[in-house]
Order: sequence, then C-alpha cells, then structure tokens
Amino acid sequence: MAVDLTGKTILITSGGTLEKWDKVRGHTNMATGTMGTYLAEEAQKLGATIIYLNGYFAKKPTNDDNLLLITFEGIEDLGEKIKHFVTTQSIDAVIMAAAGSDWLVDEILDQQGQPVLEAGKLSSDEPPIIKFKKAPKILPQIKTWNADVTLVGFKLEDATNEELVARAKKRMDTSKASFMVANQSGSLYTTDVDHYIINEQGDYEIFAGKRAAAKGLMATLATHLNH
Repeated sequence: MAVDLTGKTILITSGGTLEKWDKVRGHTNMATGTMGTYLAEEAQKLGATIIYLNGYFAKKPTNDDNLLLITFEGIEDLGEKIKHFVTTQSIDAVIMAAAGSDWLVDEILDQQGQPVLEAGKLSSDEPPIIKFKKAPKILPQIKTWNADVTLVGFKLEDATNEELVARAKKRMDTSKASFMVANQSGSLYTTDVDHYIINEQGDYEIFAGKRAAAKGLMATLATHLNH
C-alpha cells in the first residue's frame, strides 16, 4: 500500500503553552516546536491538509502549502481551539505534540497577602506571591469531543527506557490514543534522542531522532488511516 495522506486532514499542536501573570510576564516551558515543524513537513510530503496550532514562542513551519497556522497561548486556549476544530470540521487525526502547562495562576498576592488587582503590569517594587492551581489535561478530553478521530499523544519523561514505555502505555489507555510517541527529557536539548512510537497493542518501534520519528509517525498514520 502506498504511503499517502492525500485527502486527509491532520491537526498538529506544537510548542509550549504560555500562562500569563500579567500583560508582560508569564510562565512557559522549554518546548521549541521543532518536532511539530518536522511533522508538518512530512505530512505535506504525503499530501495531507494540515491545521497547525502553534505555541506563542515556538518555531513555525516554513512551508505553508495546505497549512492553516493558528497561534495559541495558554493550555485552556489550546483546548478550546482543538475542541472547535474536531467538532466543526472533518479531522482525521490529532497529533498532540504541544507541551502543556501543568499549573495555572490561581491568585496573585502582594507581600502582605492582599490580592493584586492591577490589570496591566505587576509592580517590580516587590516580588508578588503567586498561587497556582492544577491545569486541565487536554489529551484525555479529545476523544470525548470526537470519538472517531485518530489520536496521537506524546509522553516526555526523565526515566529509564522501560519506565518511559510503561508510562506512555498508561497514558495511551487513559486518553484512548491510537499511538503514543515517547521520548526522554533530553530531547529538549537535542534532536538526536531516540523516540518510541507505540501502538494500541503495546508494540513499539524506535526511531533515532526527531526527524526520523516524524517521518516514521506519518508513515504509520498513513497506513492506519488508509486501512
């Protein structure tokens, strides 16, 4: 069977979320968006139409052929955008390569414990006290929004390879993903770290580096979607 994604629409999320404290400050993570750009390139080669949700500071694809680029900010914004597309358009697969925030700002206090009500820029005269709350997990919600979409999740861990694969399989079960891409935290600093692509049966294939993994994942998706 030819490796082809012509006529398929793939939604790719890429980069890190940005949780704002005020209009000029916030917290994010070290995701660069490199993997997302590689995924978009490989999907374009196979003829797919791409909806690309890009983190505020992340790299962007250089080729916009058959690609709709939309920027997201925080994890809640990302979730709303994914939900919009999977419930209003015909999406064949969602690849959740974006790195979501684990914490949201709950409350900002001054040093006396009083709420800071400034709407613009926090004063730099004294450090604020910032209280956080747990951020929502987007991946497990996607199949509740569209049960028919093929879901691909990512799992980044600082663990042994055996632990990495085990945790990725657990996330696959809880999110009802068809595939999971697992890699070590060292991938934040280099493109050469091994990536494990795991299927629903728990079998996996190892790819050397992000570019090889992107090509392998798109070939896997093409076979799956054309089955």
